[in-house]
Amino acid sequence: MMTIQIAEIERDTSLEFISGMSTTARHRLAIQDVLDGVRLWRLAWSLGWLDIRLRYRGSMLGPFWLTISTGVMVASLGFLYSTLWHIELRSYLPFLALSQILWGFLGTLVSESCTAFTDSEGVIRSVRMPNFVFALRVLIRNILVLAHNICVVVLVFLALDVWPGKVVLLAIPAIPVWIIDALALSLLLGGICARFRDIMPIVNSVMMIAFFLSPVIWKPEQLGDGAYWLPFNPFYDLLEILRAPILGEPASLAVWAAAIGYSALLCGVSWTFFLRARGRIAFWI
Repeated sequence: MMTIQIAEIERDTSLEFISGMSTTARHRLAIQDVLDGVRLWRLAWSLGWLDIRLRYRGSMLGPFWLTISTGVMVASLGFLYSTLWHIELRSYLPFLALSQILWGFLGTLVSESCTAFTDSEGVIRSVRMPNFVFALRVLIRNILVLAHNICVVVLVFLALDVWPGKVVLLAIPAIPVWIIDALALSLLLGGICARFRDIMPIVNSVMMIAFFLSPVIWKPEQLGDGAYWLPFNPFYDLLEILRAPILGEPASLAVWAAAIGYSALLCGVSWTFFLRARGRIAFWI
């Protein structure tokens, strides 16, 4: 350990450069970073809200422009694909609307997680702040957009008089899974993309492929006997534990087990990476 005195007058102020930090010490500092970030949730909320205001500055409708475009797209695709695939519109349109809204949230979250730290370069370089705050910032920003877009689903349900009933309460346990996965993704992808800037295009390409391989515009039952492989798709499991109860059907135990398993794996990888990268992020950006 090497200690550098900052000034002769300030005897209590010092910088410590520690090499070969133990795993226990890394865990302690990482946990402290997360706890400090949670305590600053009001700051993360303010930053996320500021991002929304700056993004739609000068716009009359703000984020509702995205809501309107999503609604038009859902209506157009709903009538088109229900005709092409000979599916009843009353059954297909709520599925498509909810799937598009949830995938829009998921896809945007993954994309913005890649820039969770690089977009906050000025703040990170000038102010000492927990890294977890920037993960919260990404999550809150996308939740605010989701809150606007969910109006499309409500309007579709009202127009078609389709309501899930009490089974919708089974969607509540899925919300913490989504939040935890979102924060883990922000820490993982934010750190990796801060170190390797060419990872973000790869992530966006993977998400585009995952969109077509996941039941977003097509329904799982359309696969017939081939639907057995769907639980191996983590995006399907994550969507289904929240989407199925809202559509009036509880998610199966196999889907829940797969979703929790993938979530645990993601959190483990993210935490392992964060232990090593936490103190280096400021230098990578």
